Amino acid sequence: MRASHSLTKQKYMRRAKFILLFIIISSMYIWAFAGIQYSGLLDSAWPVTKSIISGFVSPDLEYIYNREGEDLLRGLVETLAIAVVGIALSVVLAVPIGLWAARNLSSRYYLSSSGKVSLSFLRTLPDIVLALLFIKVVGPGAFAGMLALGIGAIGMLGKLYAEEVEGMDPGPVEAIIAVGGNKWQQLAFGVIPQVVPGFISATLYRFEINMRSAATLGVIGAGGIGTPLIFSIQSRNWERVGIILIGIVIVVLIVDLLSSYLRKKIV
Repeated sequence: MRASHSLTKQKYMRRAKFILLFIIISSMYIWAFAGIQYSGLLDSAWPVTKSIISGFVSPDLEYIYNREGEDLLRGLVETLAIAVVGIALSVVLAVPIGLWAARNLSSRYYLSSSGKVSLSFLRTLPDIVLALLFIKVVGPGAFAGMLALGIGAIGMLGKLYAEEVEGMDPGPVEAIIAVGGNKWQQLAFGVIPQVVPGFISATLYRFEINMRSAATLGVIGAGGIGTPLIFSIQSRNWERVGIILIGIVIVVLIVDLLSSYLRKKIV
């Protein structure tokens, strides 16, 4: 009888928590939508929408390749290069910080905590803000975009690396300690072989994000295909906008498919 009463009480408690959570989330949505100032669509909304759709239906195919100047292929290659070099910079910097932030590799708690704080700080910096800062430092172009993606990904990659290290099997490290291995031998033969597959998987996942970000950072002048895209939008050249967006979608899909395939093979 007592067991039945206890189960009924737990059931009502779960239901009450669900109702309370639903009320809180609903209130937040109501409050958020209430603050939106909506004054209706612009008079040009429908003509512009038709022009954009027309640009997708009949894109500017001549822009795909132009031997003498700017074209789609050069922009996409530059975007891919920004993403690749950016992720390479991130890995070089994120690996030591991730090892620093891993609790099971630190003899003192405050050492790993300081690493986690550093990673949390880096994760608060959006790529677009970093791109604007680097544009002021090195000027507009692909170099600023690469630095923004490289520094911006350190926080995320470092956190994933640290979690991978913390979740590894401690047995190999303990065996190396038992035979008198030093810290570097523990790291090289006990830690690295276990975490490399997880590191590669996390890096590939972040590379997918970098590819999308590289395509949008050009909108603010950080190189890549985003720069001709924003110029085409400003000049209302919707046929060129259409072919650029189609090219971005195709490249991002290919990168996503290859990355997913490689992750499945590695993990």
